[in-house]
Amino acid sequence: MSKNETKDEITITDHRNGKTFTFKLSNGNVKASDLEKIKDSQGNPLRSYDPAYMNTVNCTSSISYIDGDKGILEYRGIPIETLSAKSNFVETAYLLLYGSLPSKNQLSYFNNKLVNHTYIHTDLEKIIKNFRYDAHPMGMLGATISALSTLHPEANPSLRGEKIYKNSPFLNKQIYRLLGTLPTISAYCYRHRIGKPFNQPRNDLGYIENFLYMLDYLNDSKFSSHPVLVKALDILFMLHAEHELNCSTSAVRHLASSGVDVYSCIAGGIFALYGPKHGGANEAVLRMLEEIKTKENIDSYIKDVKAKKRVLFGFGHRVYKSYDPRAKIVKSLADEVFAVLGKEPLIELAVELEKIALTDEYFISKKLYPNVDFYTGVIYKAMGFPTDMFPVLFAIPRTAGWLAHFLEFFNDPENKS
Repeated sequence: MSKNETKDEITITDHRNGKTFTFKLSNGNVKASDLEKIKDSQGNPLRSYDPAYMNTVNCTSSISYIDGDKGILEYRGIPIETLSAKSNFVETAYLLLYGSLPSKNQLSYFNNKLVNHTYIHTDLEKIIKNFRYDAHPMGMLGATISALSTLHPEANPSLRGEKIYKNSPFLNKQIYRLLGTLPTISAYCYRHRIGKPFNQPRNDLGYIENFLYMLDYLNDSKFSSHPVLVKALDILFMLHAEHELNCSTSAVRHLASSGVDVYSCIAGGIFALYGPKHGGANEAVLRMLEEIKTKENIDSYIKDVKAKKRVLFGFGHRVYKSYDPRAKIVKSLADEVFAVLGKEPLIELAVELEKIALTDEYFISKKLYPNVDFYTGVIYKAMGFPTDMFPVLFAIPRTAGWLAHFLEFFNDPENKS
């Protein structure tokens, strides 16, 4: 296989029959449908085989950019380090959805729309209350979001014979409703688990503050969340808002291709995120640290990892072959949180585990650096979140990215829907 001198074409020689084929390249990629022109003696077309999607592109997206070798992550061209230092989650959600950071008036309008969509239908409250007391919050969240589609059948434009298009007032309403109600539904799932009454959302609080209020308020008339913790959760939400075509995002786009309503698509994303190899990874990190228990047990655990008897959760990433840029931000964020809440006992275990992994030739050779999940779970633990709530805290912000991809899918002239 060799590139043509024009650099926008590629020539492939089939050595089975000596035939040569020249295909145009688009963004450095060859269209899979072009490969059908290459056939064997029986007339069977050539297919690319990629069961794990390790080298397959199914769309052209401008939402985010990752350079795994250099440890770069950008949202709409803006480095994640810049956003986490100068922006907030609501601004970041707007950026992902509409392509640029909002003006002051746009941010005010967008924020007001989210605030006005924080209340949920009483039927949804009944659904949450009817789950078993020990139901996993992620299962409750996905099922409840799925139920939203039954409350809003008009949300499926395809059933109404309408085309989805960018900046549609109709579709924007569904975006406001999803981003606005997700913290409410998530908080209610948490309160159901601990047997406490639901707290109605407040329109005088910011997005993160309102979420923490619905989670924690009991009867303290002077209740307020610590600003350091509010900022920490806000940054964590920004870091988890988008990450290219991973498992859950691909699931959302795949479901969107059927023309189904946006609630069903997001519910599908939530259930894809549920797994320990995806959004459940930070939960798996905590369970791993709890299993190790003490520093004295680290060496034996590492030996089992090398012998492939155990998994080292929170290290390595399918994309990043250097330090995950989000992990650097989270590690420094952990110190700020612990300064307020005291050091979570598991943090010393995590630090020691990281130190060993970063100096052990086995992990260095495999480029197994800490990823965003490694310290995130420890922070959530220190903030008092139950371990099984960790994936939910991932799903809330990632919905912004899923919705951005939902919009992009229907505005992509190359898609065949």
